[in-house]
Amino acid sequence: MRFYKECLHCKKVLVGRTDKKFCDPYCKSGYQYQQLRKQPKGFYNKVDYQLKLNRKILKEYNKGGKVTVRRQILIKKGFNPNFFTHYWKNQKDDVYLFVYEYGFLKRDEHNVCKYILIKWQDYMRKKTPLG
Repeated sequence: MRFYKECLHCKKVLVGRTDKKFCDPYCKSGYQYQQLRKQPKGFYNKVDYQLKLNRKILKEYNKGGKVTVRRQILIKKGFNPNFFTHYWKNQKDDVYLFVYEYGFLKRDEHNVCKYILIKWQDYMRKKTPLG
């Protein structure tokens, strides 16, 4: 009786060495990719993913430089306001949270929660005595 081994990825019968696991480099790569996707994401990967998603959403909705959008619309797209890269406080003491170059400020208008979206401007850089 002869025992046949299968490729771990595509399940084709393997021909060749007895310790062979894959029929070609593509199957090996595909198998390793699937295994990686099954593993839980690390903390860094989760944060990086959410920051990129937040930036993409803010960029998509802020075509005019300054717009107001209902909070619920952004949340449905996957926006998470707890993930941001830095903040900026204006002269009125409003604190805008930024995801790279796109900022947002939470506002309640007529019992509807909204975000004012802005884009980073040069004047927002703090002036220091040295520079």
